[in-house]
Amino acid sequence: MVNTASAAVTFDDVLAELAERRTEFARQRFVPKDFVDRLKQVGIYRAATPAKFGGEPLPPAEFLDRVERISAVDGSTGWVASFGSALVYLAALPLETQAELYQDGPDVAFAGALFPVQPATPTERGFLVDGRWKFASGCMGADLLGVGLPGDAGSGGKPRTALLRPGQAEIVREWDVVGMRGTGSFDLVVRDVEVPREWTFIRGGTPTVDEPLYRYPTIAYASQVLAVVGAGVARAALDHAVRTGAGYAGVTGAPKLADRAYYRTGVAQAEAALRSARAWFYELSHEVWETVLAGDEATDADSARLRLASAHLAKTASDVVDRVVELSGTAPIHTTHPLRVLQGDALVPKQHAFLGPAIYDAAGAVLMGLPPTTPGFR
Repeated sequence: MVNTASAAVTFDDVLAELAERRTEFARQRFVPKDFVDRLKQVGIYRAATPAKFGGEPLPPAEFLDRVERISAVDGSTGWVASFGSALVYLAALPLETQAELYQDGPDVAFAGALFPVQPATPTERGFLVDGRWKFASGCMGADLLGVGLPGDAGSGGKPRTALLRPGQAEIVREWDVVGMRGTGSFDLVVRDVEVPREWTFIRGGTPTVDEPLYRYPTIAYASQVLAVVGAGVARAALDHAVRTGAGYAGVTGAPKLADRAYYRTGVAQAEAALRSARAWFYELSHEVWETVLAGDEATDADSARLRLASAHLAKTASDVVDRVVELSGTAPIHTTHPLRVLQGDALVPKQHAFLGPAIYDAAGAVLMGLPPTTPGFR
């Protein structure tokens, strides 16, 4: 783990290095451990570690802003960095387990492959874990892995996550996708590993740490960190549209893009759409954070609005990139065009189960005083 106190590296330094290496990450299909260590140096992997264990927990909006800035350079790395927030889940572990977890320092990279949930045999000490799980984003640089187990009587029916060290799981590099190619969202295979009960936690369970960040809605935060990756990707597309519009004239002899009314109008409309969705997204995050800082409990309606704003931002971001592609003529039909990568990256957050179309119905139900219509909504 990295001692950030002695590291002389700035956030801008890391972004500059990322701009140089993002093609490498896409080619190999994962963000390597040495760059995860760079993210540790600028606090990404201590931003959700409890202060009592040496962490420097950030207000959600501050962390989201950092993830968005990373994502504007490279969506895959933003996606991996977003899981620096996942340590909020681990706050539901027994305090003794957390003390052991952070004994070498607060910078812990956690990668979870939670689905499909696999049954585990109860043992005297815990659970005998065996199975294969998908989508372990960031697993190649992780210090800690998690796999999903079904709920039981002790968890109130909510699913559990079992924690493992990297040497206890096999990483199967099955990841061939059109977006977020560099996330290393590989499969995890575990064979007959006994995990003590105290090294499992209930996802969204009651935290054992009494600090403000762990009173912020956990599942909503998990949705926010993914949605804001899309916002960063959309920002990159709009920046590309402005740069290119001033110079690209195409092969037909038509005026350059910036001299065409439909291009200027379309880019302006996309800019307004993204900024509007972002403003509401961040506004809600600040409001709910102030609620928990005041010692009040975030309500179900607070969680529903955060989930709704996240789904809306993810969809808006994807729509913005699609719009820029549509406005850009024939250039983006080439497989090597920058917008091809951005379009694929923007698709992934929108398609995620936390951010898909069903969230609108579930959020609407909660706001009307009804039970949510999707499992695990809050």
